[in-house]
Amino acid sequence: MDKQRDFVLRTIEERGVKFVRLWFTDVVGTLKSVALAPAEVEGAFTEGVGFDGSAIEGLTRFYEADVLAHPDPATFQILPWRGEVDPTARMFCDITTPDGQPAVADPRNVLKRSLAAASEAGFTFYIHPEIEFYLLKSSKLENGVPVPVDSAGFFDNVPGGTAHDFRRRSVRMLEDLGISVEFSHHEAGPGQNEIDLRYADALTMADNVMTFRTVVKEVAIEQGSYATFMPKPLAGHPGSGMHTHVSLFEGDTNAFYDTGGQYQLSQIGRQFIAGLLRHAPEITAVTNQFVNSYKRLWGGDEAPSYVTWGHNNRSSLVRVPLYKPNKGQSARVEYRGMDSAANPYLAFSLMLAAGLRGIQNGYELPAEAEGDIWSMTDTERRALGYDPLPASLDRALTVMEQSELVAETLGEQVFNYVLLNKRREWAQYRAQVTPFELASNLEML
Repeated sequence: MDKQRDFVLRTIEERGVKFVRLWFTDVVGTLKSVALAPAEVEGAFTEGVGFDGSAIEGLTRFYEADVLAHPDPATFQILPWRGEVDPTARMFCDITTPDGQPAVADPRNVLKRSLAAASEAGFTFYIHPEIEFYLLKSSKLENGVPVPVDSAGFFDNVPGGTAHDFRRRSVRMLEDLGISVEFSHHEAGPGQNEIDLRYADALTMADNVMTFRTVVKEVAIEQGSYATFMPKPLAGHPGSGMHTHVSLFEGDTNAFYDTGGQYQLSQIGRQFIAGLLRHAPEITAVTNQFVNSYKRLWGGDEAPSYVTWGHNNRSSLVRVPLYKPNKGQSARVEYRGMDSAANPYLAFSLMLAAGLRGIQNGYELPAEAEGDIWSMTDTERRALGYDPLPASLDRALTVMEQSELVAETLGEQVFNYVLLNKRREWAQYRAQVTPFELASNLEML
């Protein structure tokens, strides 16, 4: 840690960095930032930076407002969109109380607790996300709906298209920030794009997702367009998900791989999937935290609506990819339910907790789903035992409220805040429904 701090301080001096932004998130997953002068960074490392935590959504209560932001020197990066004149850097922070204890409602700390539990069981948790979003001409509506930058579809090559330059610039900027990208392409919806990040440990990836959203929005502004991670901005077109590939490693060995198992999936991998399936309804209010999220989940277009798993079945909630047979390091499980607007720290924490519960309790994996689940009738799905995910945020909160796993993983303060805040959002939505929930949510997401 001392070497990392020395590197940061030396880089600030050598590169002439004028501002250092300290980043962290609130419970909803909104990025927060405070800028330090370079001379204050060394003190921030040793003592932290104090602020009023009660002013941040869900972070602290009014009678315990004082908290400290401690920058993580391992996350130091120069922000490329700020240019070479008076350069700006950033570091993610851990939030503590004045007596040095981790703030219970700091989302980054919630994930660290889950990762510590996995480490005690001998596992390291890795994640590879496929992040979808829409690129619009602006945040303004025309005839009550947003206007995409193009009318292209899945994998379409659009000569001279806005999305080409946008993705190229975004990928270059992500690489400059040390975030490796596997590939990028146009998605199925008009103006919809996807960029897939190379796998990393869960904490690094949660930081990367937060940085990714900022980069995408900054590049869109730079190029005169508008990017939104809203789960379902356009009726009749696919929503934006974050299909999340996960794996557990025991040292250098992929715990999900078994050369003789079905789809080369180990018993640990099967139990992890069983945990995801059993607890999926309980964690949905966090992986899909907006009223608009349920228009995506229940709007068709390959969005998963039922608690099922399969191999080569994209209508399932959980899928077992097999892109590289006999390559043990590539064995993984894909969870297809999460929105790209989810708080990654909390969502990754709950996915891990659900999977670990399946391993610890030896959950049995149900039968694999076959065929297009969406095209089946309700009678056919019931006969096969395919239970639905919650169909609304209100229902998801009701299910979550009864969940011991979610309460234990998030902690009492975050758990209660999510319930309170989201029930308030649901009440406001029912009081005044706007077309596709756009007026305020599009700006927020």
